Amino acid sequence: MIELLLLAPEDAVEPVTDALIDELGALSASVEDADADTEAEQALFGEPGMAAPAGGWKRSRIVALFDSEQAATEAGTLLLAQDWAKGLALVSMRPVEEQDWVRLTQSQFAPVEIAPGFWIVPSWHEVPAGARRVIRLDPGLAFGTGTHPTTRMCLRWTALQAAALAPRWSRVLDYGCGSGILAIGAALHGATSIDAVDIDPAAVEATRANALRNGVTLVAGLPERAQGRYPLVFANILATPLKLLAPLLAAHVAPGGHLVLAGILERQADELTAAYAPWLALRVADRDEGWVLMTGEMA
Repeated sequence: MIELLLLAPEDAVEPVTDALIDELGALSASVEDADADTEAEQALFGEPGMAAPAGGWKRSRIVALFDSEQAATEAGTLLLAQDWAKGLALVSMRPVEEQDWVRLTQSQFAPVEIAPGFWIVPSWHEVPAGARRVIRLDPGLAFGTGTHPTTRMCLRWTALQAAALAPRWSRVLDYGCGSGILAIGAALHGATSIDAVDIDPAAVEATRANALRNGVTLVAGLPERAQGRYPLVFANILATPLKLLAPLLAAHVAPGGHLVLAGILERQADELTAAYAPWLALRVADRDEGWVLMTGEMA
């Protein structure tokens, strides 16, 4: 495998990367700040979920991978010959050492203890001694591996509240289910009749596969699957969509039921409290690495 490294001005980033992937046979193309770790470093991305204000940095480093030196050479030569690629520079071209990418990826995911005895364990790991409840979950196309603070807090809340509340979890809604991890966690703690919904069909399929892997019963589908009221509603998304979804999510919470929201930065807590005030009072129930978990009980 050959790595082609290019230096591009901001206005050339998008056409160059499009050409690399769509026309020149690159296996992948990534864009980095060429001035990273210097005084000229530029913050391009803001909060999670926010679009970048530009297609690249003022000086962007484009790294493209090719399956042969000939393909990389031809791509670099053709790009440099284009009038629209003014300012583009070829920095280097070098072979990339072959690696076991599957093993490398797996090494980044270790078992995670959510609460005493409650673990998330990738399929290639042994179950830790003393684990009483285990979610077997592999990284996939959908968000939710248990390593992010928002996911951990939702699962921790489930584990800590189950002794008192699980008998009431006769219906559960996981709105924006991603990998289905919150729905699976609820099922392992006694919840029944679980609906897991997401706008992404890949998330729906991932949820179904993960539920099967963990031996739990749930129904996964698109958002219209959510019908009626539920004693427990999860939504681990981001603050902006959570605010927009306030009327819909509140309408799904049964009287006396709980709404559990995540994907919220600490400084956004007051905004969420105000957005849901017409229906229920939210409070911060947990904090983890700058994120908060907010919960409320429907009157």
